[in-house]
Amino acid sequence: MTQPADTLAIPGQTVLVLQGGGALGAYQVGVYQAMHEAGIEPDWVIGTSIGAINGAIIAGNRPEHRLDRLREFWRRMERNALGFTALPRGLANAVTMGQGIPAFFEPNPAAWWNPDAHVGIERASFYQTAPLRATLDALIDFDVLNNDAMRMTVGAVNARSGAMRYFDTRHEPLGAIHVMASGALPPAFPAVRIDGEPYWDGGIYSNTPIEAVLDDEPRRDSVIFSVQVWNPDGSEPQSVMQVLDKQKEIQYASRASHLEQQRKLHRLRHVIRQLALKLPQSAFDAGEARELARWGCGTTMHVVSLKAPRLGDEDHTKDIDFSAAGIGARWRAGYDDTMRMIALRPWQLPVDPIEGVAIHELPQAGA
Repeated sequence: MTQPADTLAIPGQTVLVLQGGGALGAYQVGVYQAMHEAGIEPDWVIGTSIGAINGAIIAGNRPEHRLDRLREFWRRMERNALGFTALPRGLANAVTMGQGIPAFFEPNPAAWWNPDAHVGIERASFYQTAPLRATLDALIDFDVLNNDAMRMTVGAVNARSGAMRYFDTRHEPLGAIHVMASGALPPAFPAVRIDGEPYWDGGIYSNTPIEAVLDDEPRRDSVIFSVQVWNPDGSEPQSVMQVLDKQKEIQYASRASHLEQQRKLHRLRHVIRQLALKLPQSAFDAGEARELARWGCGTTMHVVSLKAPRLGDEDHTKDIDFSAAGIGARWRAGYDDTMRMIALRPWQLPVDPIEGVAIHELPQAGA
């Protein structure tokens, strides 16, 4: 049953941060479905790769159409990925690698035959993503996406300089090319050129771009749903196949050290604010103290961390597992986890006024 958002007492803006991870992005749709049914619509969506695609479908449609458009996107991924529903998942994934997904990507035969050919960065990839452009144009209303009712940010990396860039509807209109650039994971997918510069998938630099919220100016009190589809927690790998899986998990998972660094920075902003409050008014008259005090901040950030669980038999190809079973299991997991989190309402818990950042995770089973 849908609950009015005010009964959930969400302080400040609601931000939805979505990782990249291919087929694992089905978990994100379950997260959004639970939020939607609870009456929680994000004020700001930040996404990378498949997170940018899911996020753009959310931000690029009116509330009553968002879930239907998300379902249609994943239906196209599922139907087109598996014309071979009777095949074992590993073999079906191999078919996907060989044939692509008609609504998403298709093989680039020239690259397979001669990967050393100098064809230019926009053709230097094993697949081409023209089908994705048609899919995005069909499912996203870019007039809605750019009307500022919901802020949208996508991350991409400049393939020439290596610099991360966030394209943001607060500063510029976004189109399909910005979403495609955020999902242009090399060497599978080609770079996308924007304003003369080539861009790759932002996940190779920051796959969980939560810093975009904590570095934003001006900062606002926020409840940040940080949705992580890669989960590096677990036992040490025992085989080459398990090593491949673990390597991907660690590479693309949210960096605890990055979040801890952001937490320390936010604490420092709070310390500056507290010190400024203790200064006499005369200290501000010269202007220097007033300028330094602007580095202070009193906002509170609740980071609601949602991590996709491991499926029992998944392997390092799980990010291309567009099977009905895989999509359905991850979707349900995202929905169930988020419903549990919403029931806890952790953003209503007190936060140390000096810290300013609280990280909330679901308690483990039996805890």
